[in-house]
Amino acid sequence: MANFLKKIIENDKKELKRLSKVADEVETFASQMADLTDDQLREKTEDFKKQVAEGRDLDDLLPEAFAVVREGAKRVLGLYPYHVQIMGGQVLHNGDIAEMKTGEGKTLTATMPVYLNALSGRGVHVVTVNEYLATRDAEEMGELYRFLGLTVGLNLNALSSEEKRAAYACDITYSTNNELGFDYLRDNMVVYRNQMVQRPLNFAVVDEVDSILIDEARTPLIISGQAEKSTAFYTRADNFIKRLKEDEDYKIDVQSKTITLTEEGIDKAEENFGVPNLYDVENTSLTHYLDQSLRANYIMLNDIDYVVQEGKVLIVDQFTGRIMDGRRYSDGLHQAIEAKEGVEIEDETKTMATITFQNYFRMYAKLSGMTGTAKTEEEEFREIYNMQVIQIPTNRPIVRDDRADLLYPNLSSKFKAVVEDIKARHQKGQPLLVGTVAVETSELLSEMLNQEKIPHEVLNAKNHFKEAEIIMNAGQKGAVTIATNMAGRGTDIKLGLGVKELGGLAVIGTERHESRRIDNQLRGRAGRQGDPGITQFYLSLQDDLMKRFGSERVTAFLERMNLAEEDAIIQSSMISKQVEGAQKRVEGNNYDTRKNILQYDDVIREQREIIYAQRQQIILSEEDLTPILMNMVKRTIERLVDSHTLLDPKTWNLQAIVDFAGNAIVHEDDITVEDLKDKSAQEIKDDLYARAEKVLAEKKKVLNSDKQLLEFEKVVILRVVDNKWTDHIDAMDQLRQSVSLRSYGQNNPLVEYQTEGYQMFEDMIGNIEFEVTRLFMKAEIRQNVQREQVPAGPARQEGQEEVVAAQKPVKKMPMVGRNDPCPCGSGKKFKNCHGKNLV
Repeated sequence: MANFLKKIIENDKKELKRLSKVADEVETFASQMADLTDDQLREKTEDFKKQVAEGRDLDDLLPEAFAVVREGAKRVLGLYPYHVQIMGGQVLHNGDIAEMKTGEGKTLTATMPVYLNALSGRGVHVVTVNEYLATRDAEEMGELYRFLGLTVGLNLNALSSEEKRAAYACDITYSTNNELGFDYLRDNMVVYRNQMVQRPLNFAVVDEVDSILIDEARTPLIISGQAEKSTAFYTRADNFIKRLKEDEDYKIDVQSKTITLTEEGIDKAEENFGVPNLYDVENTSLTHYLDQSLRANYIMLNDIDYVVQEGKVLIVDQFTGRIMDGRRYSDGLHQAIEAKEGVEIEDETKTMATITFQNYFRMYAKLSGMTGTAKTEEEEFREIYNMQVIQIPTNRPIVRDDRADLLYPNLSSKFKAVVEDIKARHQKGQPLLVGTVAVETSELLSEMLNQEKIPHEVLNAKNHFKEAEIIMNAGQKGAVTIATNMAGRGTDIKLGLGVKELGGLAVIGTERHESRRIDNQLRGRAGRQGDPGITQFYLSLQDDLMKRFGSERVTAFLERMNLAEEDAIIQSSMISKQVEGAQKRVEGNNYDTRKNILQYDDVIREQREIIYAQRQQIILSEEDLTPILMNMVKRTIERLVDSHTLLDPKTWNLQAIVDFAGNAIVHEDDITVEDLKDKSAQEIKDDLYARAEKVLAEKKKVLNSDKQLLEFEKVVILRVVDNKWTDHIDAMDQLRQSVSLRSYGQNNPLVEYQTEGYQMFEDMIGNIEFEVTRLFMKAEIRQNVQREQVPAGPARQEGQEEVVAAQKPVKKMPMVGRNDPCPCGSGKKFKNCHGKNLV
């Protein structure tokens, strides 16, 4: 272990030495840059861009480019990056994490690698924890970038799609982590290229990287579907389906548990619901309700597949016979069964898109970050994000006085001592920052200070704009600020006049956080840039952390030392070690939780990347999609034929194949069992595929151009993929919630989730290809059909909401119904004449 630690320390020293050497090289350009005029300095940017376009590596440009930014910062901002800031900038450019203490100028440090990477023209994202900081940094640092000839964008929640697109098109874009993630999800729900806002993810610099990639990693981003308003539709569909007769109106394939309407059934449905063509693209929702109602009424059996108890439809596990609490059938089947059984049909919100911060940020070609506290989470950054944590030395030595913890027997004596300390320091004018773990604690302390008539500010991270103002004034003479430990991050506390002589800022912690990193953040508020300061933590045996870990040993120690009285105080290395050991255990537990969430999301990630990539291919395609679509038709035919031609040919279910063909490919009257007799399985597949190609050829005659066919193909594929994918995401979400119970049966929930999730994905792909086949082969191709985006509801993570508007449909032109007289004058119905191959 000692050798391992020694190796790490030596590697860190070696890396710092290398960084310092490059920083020396950057500084050699100082006088050369100082001699340039403003215009000449700006011209450097165009020169660099040209070199990058010609293939020069950014690493080769680093010394000179960093020097340009330093000179620009001096002229525009009145700031000149120190040697250690140049070192930190290199760490960010290398795709690692620069740990720099509070007040060391992380924002200015980032300007150098941001400028260098923006030269490629592929975009750089600077990520902050809230919109106030994003706005502040975009305005302040934006002056520097614009002076050097780069464009700067600010991505806020309130912006329109056009404004967001413009912000992302800039060389440098400032944004919050939440907004970046939601924009990515929304971009993969749109149906037209010009609706997307983001470019491919190139390089990100994450400010307060531990807060974003560690603290918020337990909460995934979710876009929910609007609550289903389909109760009436399920009831109407159920009433209609119950009136149908087997074989006459519908046929069941018992072997594959599939059910389809016959031509008579389709006619009845069209008459009942007043639609000319049931399988028209515009009637996708109606066919969905009817399909699920058919399954619910004639495939799903009460007391076998499900039971009804206390007005609820509960799923029965087919393997164990037990009720699967918390599970619901996906894709609307559960609502259809509820309509069948006459119980209340539940409206549900639906998870339509989701991603964790881990998986979102890992998509960047290069990711870096900066913070004052990252070393304690080094293992997680390395394992999850492949980033090293490099501790950058401070510009000036730290002279802050970090005092040993004070331990009290109970909360009352602890807070009494805290107030006395605050009162004494306030009387001499020393500013104080008092850190609390919870909002309730800050309010309790505020009441106690009011009783002592000590003026103070309370900050609990509810108002970001007020928060920054309070933090900036927290270093003034006599200021007392009570803040939750996470509040005010990203804003320096600068000391007022005469405060250094009073000992600088005093930071008081009212209890230890479960993470050492948060405690270090609080300590780091004092002693910036070589300023004096003092930090002191007050603990009690009744603190949550002490109660959860080892307070009995501490209590026994106090009793042995006769220190259990109300006013007893103890300072001991044993106490500090006990607390640190407790924190390490909690940190380990939290890391396990985040890793567990990531392992589950990795299952969805692989599926999400496949679907999103295919969606992009469809949306961006300018070429005929017929080969892709006909491959779907081919695979659908192969799956169906394979399922009915197993074992002995005498047992083949040719009628089921004919029913499928009549339902999904050709007109019902165009194919019979006799057509398939005495053929091999492959010959049957070839026959059906040839029929599909004939239907396609007929459809092409209807259109005037390949462009119209391409648009119709996009409409069909996107509509089916989006509906099935959002249903699948919701089903996976429900599966995720239910598999946790399987650990009681000695099963690994993650393995169960991976296995079932894979099978569900395979099933979804099969369902997509069948639905695309049926829609494309049976729908009438119209020239004015338009793509529709799946309507989305709230986008949420920590209470945020955003609504994505659906594309407005274009008014449809009148068309000939399937049962209307054919326009050719034959006297036949359209579906039995010129519409025969179009329905």
